[in-house]
Amino acid sequence: MDESGERSTMVADRAAGGTAIGAVGSSDSSDSSGSSDSPGASASSRDHRKAPRRRGEALHAAIFEATIAELLEVGYPRLTMEGVANRASASKGSLYRRWSSRAELVADAVHHTNPDPLQMSDTGNVRDDVLSYLESFARVLNGASGEAVRGLMAETLRDRELLGVIRARFIEPAHIQLMEALRRGVVRGEVRPAALTPLVASVAPALLRQYITLHDTPIPRSALLDIVDQVIMPLVRA
Repeated sequence: MDESGERSTMVADRAAGGTAIGAVGSSDSSDSSGSSDSPGASASSRDHRKAPRRRGEALHAAIFEATIAELLEVGYPRLTMEGVANRASASKGSLYRRWSSRAELVADAVHHTNPDPLQMSDTGNVRDDVLSYLESFARVLNGASGEAVRGLMAETLRDRELLGVIRARFIEPAHIQLMEALRRGVVRGEVRPAALTPLVASVAPALLRQYITLHDTPIPRSALLDIVDQVIMPLVRA
């Protein structure tokens, strides 16, 4: 091959190589079948800019789903806003505009997974009122996000900010409902007036939280009955 032919071959080889590199690098403008979104790609390696733009409820749902997944995978201590954003194919800015802290984000994610608040039915007697509350709490802990919720409850012992959020969002509303149940019991003559205190109202949920730190889920109904019949009713009965 003469010199001019050799130069032509080299140019052609370089052009072919440039095309291959450009094809890999041009995935930013391709559709969602690009290599970074393949099934084998990790959540942290995905580029949110390649995902379809989402807003409103669709974006919130993706973020909440990613938050629960991160909790299950890495735990609360290692959970970061960046990790959630990457898993949700969203920008960190979209998280920080909505949540001032990861504790607030996690609380909203747990609430989103369990949209119905823990409810206590007014059954007409205090025993069944308290039991209905414990059953609703157990349904959450036995449900899809139960493991994440259990992990969060353990982390409240070490993280004061998380404890403050969990107390305000979940624990204090429960105590208010239980106080109301005791108050109805006092009116009906079932509960002694001296038992109408915040401390007594906190006993049933505290015992259930203690139970799940020592036992696996699902929580059997017998455990709830033991809390009510062996502890709460002897404590409050008139």
